[in-house]
Amino acid sequence: MARRQFLAGTGLAGLGGLTAGPLGSAARASAADESPAAAGRTAGPGEIPYPTLARPFAMPGVKDQDWTGALFVTRDEARFAVRVGLLTAAGGLIREKMTNNLWRFGPSAPDGVYKQVTVSSDDRKIMPAHLDALREVIAHPDWFTAQELTDAQASLPQLEQKYATVQAQKRTIRVRYARTDGGRGVVAAVTALDADLSIVLEVAAPWTETPKFAVANGCVLGSEPGVANASRTGYFALAPGEPAERTTLYASVADMVAGETGGSGAAGTAVAALRYDLAKGQTITFTATCDDAPVTLKPAPRDETRARLDAAQARVARGYLTGTGPVGRVADAVRDALSLNTNYDRTTLRNFVMWGWGGAGGLFTGWDSAFDAIEATSVSAELAMQHERDVFAAPPPPNQVKINGPRYDQQNSGPMHAYAVWRLYTRLGDRDLVVAVYPQLVAFFDLLPEWDADGDGLLETPYFGDRIGGRGNHLGLDDSPVYADYQKVPKKGGSGDPRPNTNLTDVALNAYYALMAELLAKMARLQGKAADAARFEAVYERIKAGVNDRLWNEERGLYLSRYLDGGWNEVVTPTVFYPLFAGIATPERARVLVADHLLDPEEFWGDYVIPSVARDDPTYCSGGPVHPRSKHFKFFTKYNDGTAPEQWKGAAWPPMNFTVYEGLKRYGFDREAGEFAARSTRMYLDAYDRDGWFPESFDPEPDQSIMDSAVDTAWRTYSWSNAMAIQTIHELLSDDPWDDPEALMFGSLTLPGTNSVSNLVLRGHRYAVTAGPRSTTVTRNGRPIFRSEGGRVAVRDFVLTEKGASFDITAAAPTDVKVIPGNGRARSVRVPAGHRHVEL
Repeated sequence: MARRQFLAGTGLAGLGGLTAGPLGSAARASAADESPAAAGRTAGPGEIPYPTLARPFAMPGVKDQDWTGALFVTRDEARFAVRVGLLTAAGGLIREKMTNNLWRFGPSAPDGVYKQVTVSSDDRKIMPAHLDALREVIAHPDWFTAQELTDAQASLPQLEQKYATVQAQKRTIRVRYARTDGGRGVVAAVTALDADLSIVLEVAAPWTETPKFAVANGCVLGSEPGVANASRTGYFALAPGEPAERTTLYASVADMVAGETGGSGAAGTAVAALRYDLAKGQTITFTATCDDAPVTLKPAPRDETRARLDAAQARVARGYLTGTGPVGRVADAVRDALSLNTNYDRTTLRNFVMWGWGGAGGLFTGWDSAFDAIEATSVSAELAMQHERDVFAAPPPPNQVKINGPRYDQQNSGPMHAYAVWRLYTRLGDRDLVVAVYPQLVAFFDLLPEWDADGDGLLETPYFGDRIGGRGNHLGLDDSPVYADYQKVPKKGGSGDPRPNTNLTDVALNAYYALMAELLAKMARLQGKAADAARFEAVYERIKAGVNDRLWNEERGLYLSRYLDGGWNEVVTPTVFYPLFAGIATPERARVLVADHLLDPEEFWGDYVIPSVARDDPTYCSGGPVHPRSKHFKFFTKYNDGTAPEQWKGAAWPPMNFTVYEGLKRYGFDREAGEFAARSTRMYLDAYDRDGWFPESFDPEPDQSIMDSAVDTAWRTYSWSNAMAIQTIHELLSDDPWDDPEALMFGSLTLPGTNSVSNLVLRGHRYAVTAGPRSTTVTRNGRPIFRSEGGRVAVRDFVLTEKGASFDITAAAPTDVKVIPGNGRARSVRVPAGHRHVEL
């Protein structure tokens, strides 16, 4: 194994089947109330095959930011939507795109078996920390300028009054859904958590469809021609468990909003609205379903609905990703966050993970979506597969190079999606996806040399023009100070992309360039394309040699970007570690990077990792006016401003953390990787537990607020945030993307306490792992296959056979190891502290 050879060479001792969370396929016990029978669609000529949602189906959520809603789709794509709207004390109606109003969510399942959300009229535009920061300015006038003190004195009373008013008028509800009728319907309950509030139960079209609704015997009935086949009609019914104060039919959503907020709305058949006035603690229930023939419903008794909801909630922990300890809390959070962000692509008829930006724009084919696919494999294999196949089936956006799939205007997108596709293969065994998208990835890769300005085989960063705050915008490095001083260089030929080149040979870009070459070689070998594999392997070796020859700064012991005239770009960011991810660094250079830089608290190490610029850089956390002695140091760029001051002056970004973590694991730095993952998890959970958000980025200083308290809807439910948390799940159990795809990695030398994760599916098997200070256990499909007693262990390259197993193990203390192979005959060995290879 390549990693074993690396460990031996450095002397380091420690330093197929789609069965998880099916979307619309019958795969779990007690499925009668959960999932319909599979009814997949056959791919057409030249089309990427993909698992499909069985129809008809009902799915809580799955429409952009419809946190309190549910989508209903019949066989021929007749579509209906139910939504719970909340009336505010000021007479407004909160009914969609309510991220700012989302307070808590979960437990939830990615296939809609159960979903729970809490929303409030308090959008948290004013947080207690805002007020505390202003009070501290006033309490310490010697720390601040006279103008800052004057501004604080003027702002604080106004904000305190606004905050008090919002709290006094706060209206909060909890909404619960569970799937029923073989997946065609839902039961739901809405509970008032504050006194004297009103809700509107809305039934309408989810997008631009034209259903017609009527009211009969207290139920709402609907019908609509199918979008896919207008000659066939789909049907819908909703039965409230309690009579509404009033039920009204409106001509449009605009009329409904007007009519329910004190105005007048025209009557019609496009929208049905059921109005309820609730006391604190009061609950209303309803049942809804869709089908390809007329349906009728009878109101279900409230106790029966609650029992079904409670049973569905209990099933989430039994059948979906979960765990115990800090990693278990992360597992639950990632499961719930990705379930919340699961959306339906009404064009390609797939589910995908909504990436952020408040849900605007639907599927995003940029680099964000690659992380989403990798994260989703831990939660639902089918969601991951549908999402990544959707990316490659998407047409290129206007004014871009005509390559379907990943965006070409972000040079990171192709390499990162190549990595996502490969990880889906190593985690799920989906060779078909590799075969289907390989030509698109090759076409993307073959255009990249147009960014080689001097013809030396390394790429210079493209010129993206001047932006507010910086000049980056590729590789997820939008405004990184690395790109502040590059200069335009004319580009000759190429794909037709009009952007000039620059004079900066970029470490990050070339690490990803090498990574893509390496992965294409692996994909080619998998398909038996020996010539292709040899070509990409040669390119990989050429890039690797070029980076080590040209971009290693011996004096500083770092990989640094460099200008074409030979001068060094001196800005130090986490991209100095990206050559680990790509396998470029030599063993000695890898040791230097980790020991002398990553673990140095003056540069990168700290309670939170990893800042987007080194801590000793003059720009580090320099955006805010708050005094360094203040506990609110670097809170906001200015008071009452929801923007984050430290985006590229220190903010910790999940993709950076994920890339650095993967590099550490690739090079066998297991102790450091475990500690890095633990700190990433701590940062993620601090925001998640405090605010119920999973933000786009994080403040690198504990107890500060940055994206997790930002006002913009983009930052509160940003899907790639889970790349921060997924590291500790991978610590406990992961595939091996670099060596044997059939091999496993599990256990941790440094995660604190005892942690477990269960219901994690890899290559068709369901695993559970528990790792603590003295023991580590692994079960597969409910059967024990590994147990160690004595000390913490990290196991790599684990391959279980019918008669035995082979693996590498690093043990923190002398440890007894037992393996139970397929024949059930246990084999045991005692291993000393340190690293060794075991054959049983």
